[in-house]
Amino acid sequence: MSSNQWARSGMEEGSSNVRLGTLIALMVEEGQDWKQIEIPPPDAGAVSPAGSPSVLTSSAPSTSLPPKPKSGPLRLSPAARHILDTHGVDPKLATPTGPRGLVTKEDALNLLKMSPASKAVPAMVAPADPVPVSRAVPTSAAPPPPPSSRPNIPPLSVPGKPGAQGTFTEIPASNVRLVIAQRLTQSKTTIPHSYASIDCDMAAVMQIRKDLGKEQIKVSVNDFIIKAAAVTLKEMPEVNVTWFDDGPHALDSIHISIAVATDKGLITPIIRDAASKGVQEISANAKVLAQKARDGKLLPEEYQGGSFSISNLGMFGISGFSAVINPPQACILAVGTSRTELQLNEDDQTLRTQQLMTVTLSSDGRLVDDELASRFLDKFRANLEQPQRMALA
Repeated sequence: MSSNQWARSGMEEGSSNVRLGTLIALMVEEGQDWKQIEIPPPDAGAVSPAGSPSVLTSSAPSTSLPPKPKSGPLRLSPAARHILDTHGVDPKLATPTGPRGLVTKEDALNLLKMSPASKAVPAMVAPADPVPVSRAVPTSAAPPPPPSSRPNIPPLSVPGKPGAQGTFTEIPASNVRLVIAQRLTQSKTTIPHSYASIDCDMAAVMQIRKDLGKEQIKVSVNDFIIKAAAVTLKEMPEVNVTWFDDGPHALDSIHISIAVATDKGLITPIIRDAASKGVQEISANAKVLAQKARDGKLLPEEYQGGSFSISNLGMFGISGFSAVINPPQACILAVGTSRTELQLNEDDQTLRTQQLMTVTLSSDGRLVDDELASRFLDKFRANLEQPQRMALA
């Protein structure tokens, strides 16, 4: 609108459900009284000669005959395709007004008003169950695009026809799964992950477990790993840190979060003050917390506030992997299964067997750089390979 024009709105801002052809605004020259202007009929057009008032109306469909089918690739929005397929109207007769020649829902409705002879095709009724809903492509869809070309539209959904090409099934997400998704996305998009791996000889741990088993004391390899990680954090407090908005913060407690798989997703109960507890006490706490996690009975204080996480997939036969950091923590230790390997003894050039286990540390690069992560893993390995060290820490 030029500087010498003045506009009078006929509709309130944000109005909805405005019928096509409704007067929405009147523009007059500066100094003219809009109340004395004769409003031209809608079919007079939207362009006014110089000095005449301009009438703005909502776009009305043309009463001319339907346009001839157009050649070239056809792009329809899902809503437009559903409308045209339901009423048996050729989509190529629509006049696209969307970006890059896309036929919109409004284009489809305008075409229906110009094609009163179209016959409605009964739409399929969705089943009573709200979820899951199977998605499939209806038989009345446009011919598929040529090979290697980008599809024109996403496939439409028809309940009860799973398994067809381009289909999917909606799966309802639990609240736990939504929280996990949000935290994993936060971790991978806001924390610069760095990874380092090392092999640990588990011979000493295996021998101690065997000796304790003779006394009916059952502890797991993971209990020793928890103890070794806690003792190493005590010896290297610069790793027991977290990142807040204003920078690194040192933590005054060592609480080890252990990953437990449940039917609803992964949860991390906490072994509090693990450095001051013995392996047998850690084992007892871990068993209780793991069972409460599977039963969904963990209290908030039992899974919130950890300083370091451990994820062990060794019992599933995984040799090694990299875990995602559990924010706001700085590190997580991924533990694989133990394996037997032959090693050459350089002193006497003889072969000996070793029970090796690969662990991978995922660390926040802002807090734990590669050099610090390497020193942490080296000390962790020493504590695990010589369990007597942990009793002295």
